[in-house]
Amino acid sequence: MLFSHLWAAVGDGWTILFTAIRVTVVYVVLLGVLRWMGRRLLGQMTPFDLVTLLLLSNAVQNAMIGPDNSLVGGLLGALILLAWNRVISRRTKLRRFFEGAPVVLITRGRVVEEHLRREGIDLEELLAALREHGVDRIDAVDAAVLEMDGTISVIPQSSPTIHRLRKVRSSRNR
Repeated sequence: MLFSHLWAAVGDGWTILFTAIRVTVVYVVLLGVLRWMGRRLLGQMTPFDLVTLLLLSNAVQNAMIGPDNSLVGGLLGALILLAWNRVISRRTKLRRFFEGAPVVLITRGRVVEEHLRREGIDLEELLAALREHGVDRIDAVDAAVLEMDGTISVIPQSSPTIHRLRKVRSSRNR
């Protein structure tokens, strides 16, 4: 008796299957589009980026769960999204496919213009990231890398320092 009431609240098998398919399709398409849009959107959000993401989630809601505005329909959609997130985060090849790889933006003091264009980063954003790392000139950077999470790592050029050891202890003398 209780099982039949619970099953009636969840819906029939076809409803669950079609909800799972719809949520999966929207999830995969959004991951692909966000990857295509570049990592800047994910790493350092501007108010414009935040509003876009919030409206995007509202825009795809009906595409995922259809006309089902019930609590169970919303929870089912959320559970499917969380399940896919867990699957993708634990599979290295899938994660790399959707996240990509780190991208070099500056190498040995020279900007890689093609990578900036491809990732949707303008020179002002790159200079701001350098300043955040305490570097004021591009030619003072050994490497700047756009990481998979959208942050920019900066490795400044430093003058080589020679460290001399006055006394070396051998492990054989112990």
